[in-house]
Amino acid sequence: MSLCDYVVNNNAMKKQTLFLSMALCYGIGAQAQNKLLTIQEAVSKGRTTLAPKRLQGISFVAGSDKFSYIDDNVVKVGDNATGKTIDALSLKDLNANLKSSQRDTLTAIGAVTWKNANQFYFSNKKGEWIYSLDKKNVTESDRKEEETGLESYEKEPVTGAITYCKNYNLYVSKDGKETQVTTDGSYEIVYTGKNVHQNEFGISKGTFWSPKGNYLAFYRMDQSEVTDYPIIDWTTRPAKNVNIKYPMAGNKSHHVTLGIHNMETHKTNYIKTEGPKEQYLTNIAWSPDEKHVYIAVLSRDQNHMKLNEYDVESGNYTRTLFEEHDDKYTEPLHPMLFVKNNPTQFIWQSRKDGYNHFYLYNINGTLIRQLTKGNWEVKAENGFDEKGERLFFHANEQSPVNQDFYSVNLKSGEMKRLTYGNGFHVCSVDTKGNYIIDNFTSAHIPREYNIINANTKKATNIFKAENPVKDYKLGSWNLFTIKNAEGTDLYCRLFKPVNFDSTKKYPVLVYLYNGPHSQMVTNTWMAGGELWYQYMAEKGFMVFTVDGRGTSYRGKAFEQATHRQLGTKEMEDQLKGVDYLKSLPYVDANRIGVHGWSFGGFMTTSLMTRHPGVFKVAAAGGPVIDWTYYEIMYTERYMDSPQDNKEGYDKNNLLNYVDKLKGKLLMIHGAQDPVVVWQHSILYQKKAVDKNVQLDYYVYPGHEHNVLGKDRSHLMEKITDYFIENL
Repeated sequence: MSLCDYVVNNNAMKKQTLFLSMALCYGIGAQAQNKLLTIQEAVSKGRTTLAPKRLQGISFVAGSDKFSYIDDNVVKVGDNATGKTIDALSLKDLNANLKSSQRDTLTAIGAVTWKNANQFYFSNKKGEWIYSLDKKNVTESDRKEEETGLESYEKEPVTGAITYCKNYNLYVSKDGKETQVTTDGSYEIVYTGKNVHQNEFGISKGTFWSPKGNYLAFYRMDQSEVTDYPIIDWTTRPAKNVNIKYPMAGNKSHHVTLGIHNMETHKTNYIKTEGPKEQYLTNIAWSPDEKHVYIAVLSRDQNHMKLNEYDVESGNYTRTLFEEHDDKYTEPLHPMLFVKNNPTQFIWQSRKDGYNHFYLYNINGTLIRQLTKGNWEVKAENGFDEKGERLFFHANEQSPVNQDFYSVNLKSGEMKRLTYGNGFHVCSVDTKGNYIIDNFTSAHIPREYNIINANTKKATNIFKAENPVKDYKLGSWNLFTIKNAEGTDLYCRLFKPVNFDSTKKYPVLVYLYNGPHSQMVTNTWMAGGELWYQYMAEKGFMVFTVDGRGTSYRGKAFEQATHRQLGTKEMEDQLKGVDYLKSLPYVDANRIGVHGWSFGGFMTTSLMTRHPGVFKVAAAGGPVIDWTYYEIMYTERYMDSPQDNKEGYDKNNLLNYVDKLKGKLLMIHGAQDPVVVWQHSILYQKKAVDKNVQLDYYVYPGHEHNVLGKDRSHLMEKITDYFIENL
């Protein structure tokens, strides 16, 4: 269950300066506008109307050399080769058609899915329909719409069968016939169809259809030995306790098995995975012929992984394709990817050479070749071309803060960069592998869409977004690097106040996260910053962020530097950021504050108490206080178990430093938090009382790990006021 919350949005830059040295630096000037942001605009509109415009539903049109998107309630269709678009259908014309056929009209055109080059699916209140561009008419969908609202609903694309959960049990339905797959589901025996292992190891669901739809693999999670944990519902009279299962570090974990349901015989058997009950079954994959299922079996201490093959019919273990060991931890996040048109080869992602890369194996587990290599990371695979000769993917080869799109030839190993422009590219490729939709942004470019020919690499621009905050009075910002104590580059961003005057001294707010699976500083719109930073710039603050050791996309050594000591190395790098700030003549070294949420809340509280006096004011949201109270899968990966690493847990337990607090600390928690449970900050309050330490505290009843919706403006206004009043 990732702690990576408060993911930042992207915003604006006017001009860019690139230093052709090891330090990457961008600078921009303030916008000469007069309008000022309100707190509501900065918080609630920063990801909507004041964010760079996106082309709604942009995708390739099935069975054609065209693309489409929706703009201002018009379905537009464009030519891949030229980029020229036509208006294919307006909301007005669609509603006229619906009205004439006595069907419910729409207030807006939502998502459309192309059936072929001439027809697309869309929905209204009464269900799904097909619109035909040539006949200009609406007909009933040929895709059967099943009951909605079912838990973990998932449709199999080949046969149309669906799987879902009711009353803790798993069901499948095909051709209108429902089959109950399991009968022992309960609060303790889980068939949610969602995920297991606390959503770690890349697991986002609990059911896995076979390639042809003849079998359904599913997780069964026995959590009877996991301790109940109370979550209080404060809205009832009296308040009501709702238990959840929460496996805390060092305690008993759950027992997971994998079931296989035969859709023809309606018989179910379970894969016979050997080993301890408290191991992890991750990265489920099917062989193309449906005869075998593959599981990355990971030991509880997470330093040993076996990629195992099992026979589908018997459930018996067949062989181990290969194993991976690591002195600290190995973290399999991606199932094996069979090569298109070649069921004897598959792609595996691994960081065994220090960075995440692709490896090509044959089905016997023999390595054919390493497909990508270098001091950079593959970030995501994006499928093959039509022949299965090239694999497309995103990577940060150009810079840790950039992202580009590439292809690699499986036979020759030749790798090609397919995108240009210094910044961040998010791409999709058509089924033939001939064209790419490129969604591009950088610190100074709000957003651009380009169609790229994957063979010639020619790019055709189809859309450029305006600066969404061009009418507002903004501060300036830059993206740059500093060195940590080891001489490693750390990427930073700094927002300066509106009407910045270098002869004055300003307070600084350090916004941080610095935990695993995170990257705050990116070469995206406004350097990855939130619009709320600009609101703080209006109030005369500088806002600074640095990604220190432990964060993502810098290689295994950079991330694993924090192993067994979460919080220690991270603080060293954050304090290097403070040293940099103090070196600036316009920074008031006596007025530096810090704010973070979740892992960032842990870091905020750590800095205030383990390095007292550096920061004058802090706001810590949803903080981890004692790692023994956090879940097994995450905590034991980075800290080992409390039994094996007592020194590390004690050293980074913030209850041991409460009496060292110096300055003002506001601690905030969601009362229904099932991720970083409320007990963390409650224990901190108790210890503060015991030690006669004063701090400020605020609870958001009804909210879980994040404060979302209309209350988020309330949260950010509280945090803003706290820094204004005390910094």
